[in-house]
Amino acid sequence: MGLPSKLATTIILAFFGFLLCSVTVTSVPNTVVQTVLCNTVVYSKGDPFGISLSYVVEELQTVTPTSKNYDYYNISPYPNAFAYGHAACNQNLTSSDCATCLDAAKTTMFSACQSRIGARSVLQDCTISHKSAFVQTYLLKRSHSYSSLTRFLPPFYPSLV
Repeated sequence: MGLPSKLATTIILAFFGFLLCSVTVTSVPNTVVQTVLCNTVVYSKGDPFGISLSYVVEELQTVTPTSKNYDYYNISPYPNAFAYGHAACNQNLTSSDCATCLDAAKTTMFSACQSRIGARSVLQDCTISHKSAFVQTYLLKRSHSYSSLTRFLPPFYPSLV
């Protein structure tokens, strides 16, 4: 005695339905390096900018994967040496993949641009950058024009004047 064809069809469809529901889709972020830009100005060990930079980069890595459109800007809360930061990920990534990509971007940026007051790493699926307001503030107080600073600053450094 066999199963009625209607029952057999129902069991087979239920089985395939279960298989389809249990499939997990995963993606891997593309971490191919597109470009790395480094400011020529270096900060020294013990400089307060290093503390500000650590705060900014950690927050970029933590907040960006959970922020709207994976696009986040921040500034350090330490007024003696402000650091600004920006990170963004491809919106097609999962939150976890965004975090993975940003970790790779950070590693790339700091490997190429050690102790720089400004740097940017652009990977295929994400980007991370940081910069300091120190150079502009310091030199403007000493009557230097912002335009004379541009040779020290990477192209992404905004005009804050």
